[in-house]
Amino acid sequence: MTTPTDAQLAALGAAFDAFARRFKLAEACGGEQPLNEIDKQTLFYVASHGDCGPTDIARYLGVAGTTLTSATDRLVKRGLLARERVAGDRRAVALRLTEAGQAKVRDLEATYHQMYRQFLDPLTPSEQDTLIQIFTKIVQTET
Repeated sequence: MTTPTDAQLAALGAAFDAFARRFKLAEACGGEQPLNEIDKQTLFYVASHGDCGPTDIARYLGVAGTTLTSATDRLVKRGLLARERVAGDRRAVALRLTEAGQAKVRDLEATYHQMYRQFLDPLTPSEQDTLIQIFTKIVQTET
């Protein structure tokens, strides 16, 4: 592994800034208040792990329980998430998507897939595979 130069760091920063502007999610332009990243990731987690608890999500996202409580409060208030008591343990809560929450997850997934297509389309199939491998390597690297 080599240490990046200051010029490389500046170029990467400029590329990320341009990338973020170019591929901003369409929901940010919609009429409703956009969801923040924790809220979106909470919805995605609940969608794929039905009846999970807040602790499961906090552990998965690597956030404090209080942070996740705030996120679930926001999502319940917006009608996207429901809290239900677990039979046999009145202290435990299971989280479920509401119908509106299921629709929001479908919309978010469609938006992300469209965005992914936009930034992979200009690349050759080999370049697409390489980009995916590079992103995978970056997120799997421990710091």
